[in-house]
Amino acid sequence: MCLGQAIALPETGKSQERSNMGAFLSDLAVMLYFVAAGTLMLYGLNCYVLIFLFTRSRAGAAAQRRRILAGIGDIDAREDLPRVTTQIAVYNEVNVAERVIRAACRMRYPRGRHEIQVLDDSTDETCGIVDRTATAMRAEGFDVTVIRRPRRTGFKAGALAAGLEAAKGELLAVFDADFVPPEDYLLRTVPFFMADDRLALVQARWGHLNRSRSLLTRAQSIGIDGHFMVEQAARNWNGLYMNFNGTAGVWRRSAIADGGGWAWDTLTEDMDLSYRVQFAGWRTMFLPELVVPAEIPEDVNAFKSQQFRWAKGSMQTAVKLLPRLMRQPVPLFKKIQALFHMTHYLVHPMMLAMAVLALPVLVVLEMGAGPLLFGAVAFALVLSMTAPSALYMVSQRAAYPDWYRRVLFLPFLVVLGVGIAVSNTRAVVEALVGRESPFIRTPKRGDREIKRYRTALPGLAFLEILLGGYCLFSLSVYLNAGKYLIGPFLAIYAAGFLYVGILTLTHRLGWEG
Repeated sequence: MCLGQAIALPETGKSQERSNMGAFLSDLAVMLYFVAAGTLMLYGLNCYVLIFLFTRSRAGAAAQRRRILAGIGDIDAREDLPRVTTQIAVYNEVNVAERVIRAACRMRYPRGRHEIQVLDDSTDETCGIVDRTATAMRAEGFDVTVIRRPRRTGFKAGALAAGLEAAKGELLAVFDADFVPPEDYLLRTVPFFMADDRLALVQARWGHLNRSRSLLTRAQSIGIDGHFMVEQAARNWNGLYMNFNGTAGVWRRSAIADGGGWAWDTLTEDMDLSYRVQFAGWRTMFLPELVVPAEIPEDVNAFKSQQFRWAKGSMQTAVKLLPRLMRQPVPLFKKIQALFHMTHYLVHPMMLAMAVLALPVLVVLEMGAGPLLFGAVAFALVLSMTAPSALYMVSQRAAYPDWYRRVLFLPFLVVLGVGIAVSNTRAVVEALVGRESPFIRTPKRGDREIKRYRTALPGLAFLEILLGGYCLFSLSVYLNAGKYLIGPFLAIYAAGFLYVGILTLTHRLGWEG
């Protein structure tokens, strides 16, 4: 008998089968609903763990970095600086290609020990911009090389691997085309490699060139800050596995080779290589005080495309590396944190399940379940939604003096995070079933918009809008049944799906127009 099922008269034959099937489906819906709520609660609890780890280690980690730099001394006076190759991955980046090449050339470092590679896989007029800029920079005395491949095998990972074969440097600084490294970037990262010959990676924090452009960019900036300021710091400063974020980092060449090199069997080659290198015994370093500004997607379609790639790639990496992780001779807590790290996009299918199953579960429980049951679900939802918000608030307070103004946009991030659950659920499912998909780059506008790049047709937008309407209907049913504890969360789900769905269509029409 399913939960809350009324006592029925005995049935026979096909009607009995239908009754049994209905009972099974009812029980399954309830079970999946509570599994989703419990999973979200676990990921929420882990946010508090990361906040604790960040808070307790922040001062000690900063002191350690100061001691390392003091031991190296005046970096400008050193004559034993290692050779560095800066790699800039470019693919159809008309709006930003020149800016990033010039910024890389402006980085202070002995010219004879700094090579700049432009890994250009472009198929449009970006090629001409890259060639003209590279020629101009070479005329000023910079060592700039443009590398083009006959085929775009392996996408960005393939380009980095091809560049590595020709690179002169023992250290490799990697930048995406929309990043603008500060002039002292190399002088602030290289000393850590000189102090530790088992250091594989130094990762800087991402900044935001266009944070104030819209509610969408402001919300994204808070999410990015939370990942870097708290999550990356907490992991790195407490001896846990940390990932390279694909850009604004410096690699030791020998560590890349020891980890097995760049691979392109996942969409997050950065996370994949990071874990393999750390499995091989290399260390990493995160520098929160070193900020490299970059563009945030201003079009929600581009944002969803970026999130899809990250979600699918993370789950692909989990499928690929979790067996190796379990065999690592490290503490259980470190393995658990790596599991949370690689699979954190599972929260999106869990949120989607909660939204879809809320109404059927209420019907199964016949509106008569006591407040204790719905109170338990509400507690799990409160924990799962407030924990990330607490993490984001901590990150804003740690990173900015005007943090109290910035957190005013936190509700928009909550709504946005719910709204992309449909797209990211698709990404997670594709990763788990092994479906391949191409690397889709995120279009950038640059300082001035020269060319508008198209994003994929937003077919899921209509489903998101339908789900938003469904959640509104579910909300009305819950309120009529007097289940007020769950109501606010259904309202957030409805707002999220409707906001993202409508914005997707709006931006698509505007982007094309």
